[in-house]
Amino acid sequence: MTDSFPLAVLLFDYAMGLIMWTLIGRTAMSFFQPENSDFFFMKAFVRLTNPLLRLWRPITPQFLLPVFVPLYVAWFFYMGRFYLMPWLTGYSVMGMLSFPLESEIAATIYAIFN
Repeated sequence: MTDSFPLAVLLFDYAMGLIMWTLIGRTAMSFFQPENSDFFFMKAFVRLTNPLLRLWRPITPQFLLPVFVPLYVAWFFYMGRFYLMPWLTGYSVMGMLSFPLESEIAATIYAIFN
């Protein structure tokens, strides 16, 4: 899968994918931990994502519950990865698991268990 994409496309997709999944992880973790928790992973999620949430604050609707704001921002990264990146790089949108990051993870999991 990675042989069909240039290195710049892979690095950009991996970076956007990690940001997106970190924001989703923060949303999921916030269902179980408060934002100011001493739990290491929650501290990491908050520290890594707060700069992005501040950057996106001007276009974040005020009616959103605070717990869903990271998910809202993650949606933009998903949309960028699914629609904007293939259009800019000339690749077609292939559907589920067409993202290089998720495809590599799925292939690794498949190789481990088969």
